[in-house]
Amino acid sequence: MCGIVGAVADRDVMPILMEGLKRLEYRGYDSAGVALTENGTLKRMRREGKLRELADALKDSPLSGQQGIAHTRWATHGVPNEVNAHPHTSGDDVAIVHNGIIENHGELRQELKDAGFVFSSETDTEVIAHRIRFYLGKGAGIFEAVRSTVAELKGAYALVVMYAGDPDALVLARSGGPVVIGLGDEENFVASDIAALLPVTRNFQFLEDGDVALVRRRSVTIFDRSGNSVERPVIESELTADSNDRGRYSHYMEKEIHEQGRAVAATLEGRIGDGKLLDNILGPEASDVIPRVECVHIVACGTSFHAGLVARYQIEELAGIPCMVDIASEYRYRRPVVPANSLMIVISQSGETADTLAALRAAKDYGYLGTLAICNVPECSLVRESDFVLMTRAGPEIGVASTKAFTTQLAALALVTVALAKARGLEQATEYLLINQLAELPSLVEQTLALDEDIAELAREFSDKDHALFLGRGVLNPVAMEGALKLKEISYIHAEAYAAGELKHGPLALVDDDMPVVTVAPNNELLEKLKSNLQEVRARGGRLFVFADLRAGLDEGDGVHIVRMPSHAEAIQAPILYTVPLQLLAYHVALLKGTDVDQPRNLAKSVTVE
Repeated sequence: MCGIVGAVADRDVMPILMEGLKRLEYRGYDSAGVALTENGTLKRMRREGKLRELADALKDSPLSGQQGIAHTRWATHGVPNEVNAHPHTSGDDVAIVHNGIIENHGELRQELKDAGFVFSSETDTEVIAHRIRFYLGKGAGIFEAVRSTVAELKGAYALVVMYAGDPDALVLARSGGPVVIGLGDEENFVASDIAALLPVTRNFQFLEDGDVALVRRRSVTIFDRSGNSVERPVIESELTADSNDRGRYSHYMEKEIHEQGRAVAATLEGRIGDGKLLDNILGPEASDVIPRVECVHIVACGTSFHAGLVARYQIEELAGIPCMVDIASEYRYRRPVVPANSLMIVISQSGETADTLAALRAAKDYGYLGTLAICNVPECSLVRESDFVLMTRAGPEIGVASTKAFTTQLAALALVTVALAKARGLEQATEYLLINQLAELPSLVEQTLALDEDIAELAREFSDKDHALFLGRGVLNPVAMEGALKLKEISYIHAEAYAAGELKHGPLALVDDDMPVVTVAPNNELLEKLKSNLQEVRARGGRLFVFADLRAGLDEGDGVHIVRMPSHAEAIQAPILYTVPLQLLAYHVALLKGTDVDQPRNLAKSVTVE
C-alpha cells in the first residue's frame, strides 16, 4: 500500500496523477512512482523518498501520456527503495500498482521463475505483473489476463493494471483494499481514495469485494466475483477540491486539533435537542433492535480501540449493559462467545481498516443482533457492510496521527450510550442532564484549546527525553493510553500508559528523575485514589505533569507541574476534554524534536493490510 491514482483521457494525464499523489501524501509512504503510455510505448519513473524527489526527477526527464497510473508506497514486502517502488512492470508493456498483501506470492513466484520469468524486486506486487504477462502470452486480452490472475491470488489487494497494447484501458480489481472509479466527461479516473480525484470529478463508483472493472475513456464495465456484469451506484461526493487546505496552520495535525470544537458540534447536530436524544439517530430500522440489546461488543484498532475502551465504561455505567472491547486483529483470529442479543459496534476513521473489516465480516457468522459502524467516511466499505451507521462528520482528517476523528468517535459513542440507556428506562431528568452536558462540549473544547501556549511551554520539559509514562484512572485510563500513543507516534518518544493503580505492580520500577509522568486528573470519585498514586511517583523522584480539574486540590511544587483545565468537566465530557491537551502536548513536543508531524515515519493513515 498506500496511494493509487490512475487516468485515461484525451489529454496529458501526468498533472492529474501528480496532483492525486500529492493529495494522498497524508496516508504515509516511503517511495513514489508513475507509469504512462505515449504512442504505444510504456514509460516509467520511480524514486525513493518523498514525492518531491519524483517531481524533481520529472522536471529533468518529463513524461507525458493519455493513459497512466501512479503510486505512493508504504513498504510491506521489501525495503523502501527505488527497485521496490511501484509501478511494477512485466515486459515492456504491462505496468501495475497494488495496495495489499498477496499471501501466496512465494508459491506463484517460484512457478513464474520455473516458467522463465526474471524478478527484479522483493515485492509481492511484481508477482502479479508477471502473472498477468503469463496469461497475455497465452493469448488472453488484458481484462481476461487480470481476471485469471486475481482468481489465483490469496490475500488482500486493490490493484490497477495498465497495458500499452490497449492505451484506452485501465483494469481494476478489489479484494479487501479500497479502490474507487471517478467518472469524468469522456475521461475516467481511478484511485484508492476519492480525495485524490476531487479536482477532476465529484462522481464516483465504489467497487465491492471481488469486483473486476474495465475502465475506458467513455465507458466503465464492472463484473462481480461470480463473473456477472453489475452496476454499482454513482455517488456524488459532498467534499470539495479544497477540503485538504491547511489554511493558516503549520501542519494538518495542528489544524485538526483546533477544528475539534466544530467537529464535535457536527457530530451532535441533528441528533440532540431540547435536552433529549432525538429519535432514530441510528436509522429507523434500529428502533426495533436497540431495546433488545443485552450485550455490546466493540471491535476496533489503534485510536478507535481507545475510543471503544472509553465507551465500555459509559455503556456499563449508564445503560447497565455488559460491554466487551476487542482489538480487531485479535478478534478475527479467535472464536468469541457471543451472548444472546449482542450488538456489535465497529469503529474506524477511514472505514477501510483491513482488520476491522475482516472482523465485521467474520461476525456475520456469530449471531449478533446487529452491527453498527461508527465512521467518518460515508462512502467506505465499513458503512456499506454494517446494518446501522452513525457518521462522526469530522470532515477530512489528513494528519496520520488521529485527533478530531477520536474526539468525534467519543461524541458518537456517547450518543449511542444514551440511546441504549434510554431504551432501558433512563430517567427523563438524567437524559436531560446528559444531553445538555453533551451540548456544552463544543464550547468547552474551545476553552480547552486556549491552553495551547501554556502547553507549548510545558513541552520543553520533554524535548530531551526518551521515555514517558502516562497515568489515568477509570474512564480516563483509555485517554491516557491515547495520549501516550500520540506522543510516541509523532515525537518518537517511547511512551506507555497504565491504570494508575497498577503502578506498584511493575511500572514504578521505571520511575526516576528522567522519566516524566503525565497524568489526567478530573474531579471525580477516583481523584483521591489518584492522588495517592501520584505520591508514589514523587516518593521515587518522578517528575509529574498533571492536567487537573480546577477543583482537584492539587498544587504546584518541586517536581510537580500543574496545568489547570479551564472548566470543570462532567463525567460524560471528561474523556473528550482531557484528550485535547494531550494532543497539544504531543504536537508541541514533536515540533521541538523536529519530526515530520503529519507523516511520521513507518506509519500510514489508512491501514488497509493486515
